Amino acid sequence: MKALRYINKFFRKYKYRLIIGIICTIIARILSLVTPRLIGESLNIVEQYTQNEITNLQLVKDELFQNILLILAAVLLSGVFTFIMRQAIINMSRYIEFDLKNEIFEQYQKLSLNFYKKNRTGDLMNRISEDVGKVRMYVGPAIMYSINMITLFVVVISYMIKIDLTLTLYAVLPLPILSISIYFLSREINKRSQIVLEYLSKLTSITQEYFSGMNVIKAYGIEKQTFKDFDTIADESKKRNIALYKLQALFFPLMILLIGISNILVIYIGGMRYINGLISFGVIAEFIIYVNMLTWPVAVVGWVTSIIQQAEASQKRINAFLEIQPEIQNFVNEASKIEGKIEFKDVSFTYDDTNTTALKNVSFVLEKNKTLAILGKTGSGKSTIADLIARLYDIKQGVILIDDKPIKKINLESLRNSIGFVPQEAFLFSDTIENNIKFGNKDAVKEIITTAAKNAHIHSNIENFSKAYDTFIGERGVTLSGGQKQRISIARAIIKEPKILIFDDCLSAVDTETEEIILNNLNAISKDKTTIIITHRVSSAKNADLIIVLDEGKIIQQGTHDQLFNQSGFYQNIYNQQLIEKIIK
Repeated sequence: MKALRYINKFFRKYKYRLIIGIICTIIARILSLVTPRLIGESLNIVEQYTQNEITNLQLVKDELFQNILLILAAVLLSGVFTFIMRQAIINMSRYIEFDLKNEIFEQYQKLSLNFYKKNRTGDLMNRISEDVGKVRMYVGPAIMYSINMITLFVVVISYMIKIDLTLTLYAVLPLPILSISIYFLSREINKRSQIVLEYLSKLTSITQEYFSGMNVIKAYGIEKQTFKDFDTIADESKKRNIALYKLQALFFPLMILLIGISNILVIYIGGMRYINGLISFGVIAEFIIYVNMLTWPVAVVGWVTSIIQQAEASQKRINAFLEIQPEIQNFVNEASKIEGKIEFKDVSFTYDDTNTTALKNVSFVLEKNKTLAILGKTGSGKSTIADLIARLYDIKQGVILIDDKPIKKINLESLRNSIGFVPQEAFLFSDTIENNIKFGNKDAVKEIITTAAKNAHIHSNIENFSKAYDTFIGERGVTLSGGQKQRISIARAIIKEPKILIFDDCLSAVDTETEEIILNNLNAISKDKTTIIITHRVSSAKNADLIIVLDEGKIIQQGTHDQLFNQSGFYQNIYNQQLIEKIIK
């Protein structure tokens, strides 16, 4: 249970709930002893009456009636304390589940993009769903039933020993066999539980990928092959689960067998001791009730052990995830004021996952409140520049300066809060259009939202929807066209009112006329902002204060539109080509 030691800090945090639960358990179990004792006494009184040791029938009736009332009172009180115990411990488990999920989600947000490129989404989702669920079962039901079991064992067996040591020893004789069996079964369950969790992660990952790529699966007509691949993993997962539950299935038959043996021993040994006059008849009845009271705690040992083993496997995976150090660290605690000047000095960058060198000795200076346009072929490194400015990756060669300070000496939160980023692939959440735009500024009022939408040239489209800004869009914005998603993303960046605006090829899905309108609006908005436009179109770049052209990670041209237009090279060629295409259209 080494991995589960991580949970101890939560037990300390909610110690009062745990203490209340333990106290109520002890009281409830002590009260539960009243019933067998009173039943034993009642049988002894009846036996004494039948043997004429007591001749007053009314006295017997009064004694029995009094015992019945005491049993009812004890059962009711035991029920009340059991209820309080469940409320304290089960609620504690939900609080711990909440805290643990928050820790995992916080770690999700800290980890760099590199991490997400190397790990599958389904496996990561399992950490916060299945794995936390297994741990909650440990801190809730497993703890509760363990306390209940230990308390009952101590209280019941202590009382049994007080009544008759010899009969107690025979009654508990099967328990060591149970302990040894649980030890060996638990070790194997732990191994099989880890394998089951691994296959569950694989199954979740492949399902998530198929859901995301369903349009591709249908377009290529590969449903049968996809199902075959899914069925292979699902079948293997099924076999691993069956292997685990076959082992777990041994517990309850073993418990029932051992409790049955205990009952037989109590009846036989108790009967012999009664014949020999060593115990009263009521003691046999008491011991049978005690043994059966121990049936559920003994039976639950197997279930609790299984829960603990699965929780151990899950917490081990959670701990490994939480111990991962984010590649991007914030080295400055104080907030940084961002003006917007950006400078690259001999920056080279290679992606770890693909070992692709995206940038080679890139250098440029962009003054604050100026506009930079970046052009180049696909894969030339344009988007990498945007990612490095937002410090989504750290460089190993060269220097990136923000307001003449190395980027690592800028507070990371301040830097990212000062950037309005429209990515190449527009990402929208499953929410209303209004909330998707407000993602850039959660306090924005309706007027500000509509102004941002108008500047992104999407307001009229939204108004034509049946519910306008309250229209709910599907996951990743699947109910909208590519151009509409891009323009909503632009509105989201605009509404943030950042010092630095980055548009990463975000007008590729709109026509040239719409592009012209949006660019004119952006020119007015970005006068007091540093703006970076990454594009394939010269029309998007021509009004920029500085234009750089990338090819295979190197800057091959740099200057204004007029300077580059008068130079033979990529910019002039692409300008002429796009001009001809526009004339033909």
